[in-house]
Amino acid sequence: MSEPAGAPQTMVEAEAELAELDVDTPQVGIVMGSKSDLPAMEPAEHELTERGIRCEVRVMSAHREPDKVADYARNARMRGIRVIIAGAGLSAALPGVVAAHSDLPVIGVPLTSRTSVAGGLDALLATAQMPPGVPVACVGVDNARNAAVLAARILSI
Repeated sequence: MSEPAGAPQTMVEAEAELAELDVDTPQVGIVMGSKSDLPAMEPAEHELTERGIRCEVRVMSAHREPDKVADYARNARMRGIRVIIAGAGLSAALPGVVAAHSDLPVIGVPLTSRTSVAGGLDALLATAQMPPGVPVACVGVDNARNAAVLAARILSI
């Protein structure tokens, strides 16, 4: 069965055509492992909004909802997302899991919590120490604003 005239021949061509559409889709995804992380991650949303960069905010746990996280990461590019900011505390698995399921740039924000070790050192090390082939940029502990500034710089390339 042949494709209709003018129809994309591959998924790559289809994604390229979608990327050219000028729609109001978010360019940055902001994800966090828990609703309690929202106050620490809000500065990223505010910074992006002030810069005129559309973003979306989602709560999903790499431990409690691994399929939801994987699905989000796999489909982010197709929905127009170009950078993902992932905030997580303690074992900080979320940034790495997102990076494992997407080829988009992922910026990890290590977060503190009442049970953090050494003021968030546990999350910082977990975010920064990714295995080869699973890159995650890492900003300072609780520094979601810097993650947004880095996302804006990535988008300007």
